Amino acid sequence: MYAIAEPYRRIAIDPAVLSNRLYTPSYLSLQWALSFYGLIPEKTATYTAIATRVPRTFNNAFGTFAYFNIKQPAFFGYESVKLGNEQILLASPEKALLDLWHLNRGTWSMDRMREMRFQNFEAVEPERLAEYANRFNSPRLLRTVELWNELARTEQEGTVEL
Repeated sequence: MYAIAEPYRRIAIDPAVLSNRLYTPSYLSLQWALSFYGLIPEKTATYTAIATRVPRTFNNAFGTFAYFNIKQPAFFGYESVKLGNEQILLASPEKALLDLWHLNRGTWSMDRMREMRFQNFEAVEPERLAEYANRFNSPRLLRTVELWNELARTEQEGTVEL
């Protein structure tokens, strides 16, 4: 893939749009999508995406693009979203969470959830989160969704268990 050099370019290239085209099929997810939706406070410099092919990372003048592998049955839950004058394939907030929990092994405890400093809980639809989690057929993910729901309730009520 090639891009016209900066001084000759008439249209700016958005790295998020480029992410979908560098490695196909893929959709933006994980930390990049969580940041996009305001679910985590940090902005991420790496464009994190899900693909059904082998994991790859590309570094170029437009940024760092990291692609993580997921099996074909779990390659769902994304949509085409308008970004500027272009369209990008982007995980829903619910699928971005599930991709994160699925790919980051180990037990997701309440402490681990709090370390992520999740916010903007209202951006996540609990019914859709549960529906998508069931499609993974993973008891670990179902337990993590229960923890998320508990965390969302306590954060929205303004109380934290000590």
